[in-house]
Amino acid sequence: MISKNLTAASTKPIILGILKQGNSYGYLIIKKIKELSDGKMKYSDGMLYPVLHRLEKDGLIVSHWTVKDDARPRKYYEITEAGKQELIAEQEQWSQVNSVLNAIWGTATK
Repeated sequence: MISKNLTAASTKPIILGILKQGNSYGYLIIKKIKELSDGKMKYSDGMLYPVLHRLEKDGLIVSHWTVKDDARPRKYYEITEAGKQELIAEQEQWSQVNSVLNAIWGTATK
């Protein structure tokens, strides 16, 4: 299981990355994260929705309500151009952190 702290730190780039693949709603985002992490990352409604609201407030995503085939309304989220730029910045930062960790762990195991 991945720690809560690491899960929380990676939430923004993960959500933006999922939304870059296409519009989605909360439950589907949670399901996708669970699938991609083989169940090692646990997201709950109480954790996800405040992040979605913050990303929307920051202009990185937008939302709209949709009703499909007599189903209940769902709030769909979509990444904005600003969100795509933020995702690029996040990818660069995570790559740098990963490089540092690989360098440390690579020398520690020799």
